[in-house]
Formats: sequence, structure tokens, C-alpha cells
Amino acid sequence: QVQLVESGGGLVESGGSLRLSCAASRISVFNFVSATMGWYRQAVGKQRDVVAQITSGVSTNYTDSVKGRFTISSDVAEKTMYLQMDSLKPEDTAVYFCNLVIGRSSYWGQGIQVTVSS
Repeated sequence: QVQLVESGGGLVESGGSLRLSCAASRISVFNFVSATMGWYRQAVGKQRDVVAQITSGVSTNYTDSVKGRFTISSDVAEKTMYLQMDSLKPEDTAVYFCNLVIGRSSYWGQGIQVTVSS
């Protein structure tokens, strides 16, 4: 069973930056490279929505509200995915989850809180 552990969240002022990490374990390098990975977020009282995705470590896409501010990347050697978040806004406040999909299997991290104060 693939395990995903997020880190790097916390409290930051509006306009600040944070970098989230998602470390994957119990997965081969081949499967890590082949997977579609993504960051999702869920604000209080709202549904969980996709923020950014990366496929095969190269192809990326972002939801419109974070384009130009967030950057998703991955390190194959470390089997870790990152989300660099710059110019943070209060509306970015949410619990952020990492996700990894291989074939029909989907795995989630436990989630990490990001709070942006105004």
C-alpha cells in the first residue's frame, strides 16, 4: 500500500510563501514516475478541489485561481512531490491533500493545514 505524507504547511501572512512536500513510500521509482500526482484542497464547508497536477514528472496543469502563483514539481530520486505556493491569499486557506493515482488505484495523504492571514 502506497503511503503519502505531507509536510510544510502552517500559518503565513497574505503575500507570503510556503512549500508543501508529499513524500511517497512503498512505491517503486517506475510507478512513481508513471503516476499522476496532484494537490487538492478543501476549505471549511466546501468540497475538495484539485489545485495542481503533474503527470510523468513533466506535464503540469493548474486550477485558474493559482496559475502564476503556485508551482508543482516532483523529485524522482526522493519520490517526493512539491507545491511551491507564492503570493498567498486568504482564500488559499484550506487543508491541502496530496494524491497519487496509478492505474485504478488512488492514494491520499492525511492532509495538512495552510492558513493565510489577511
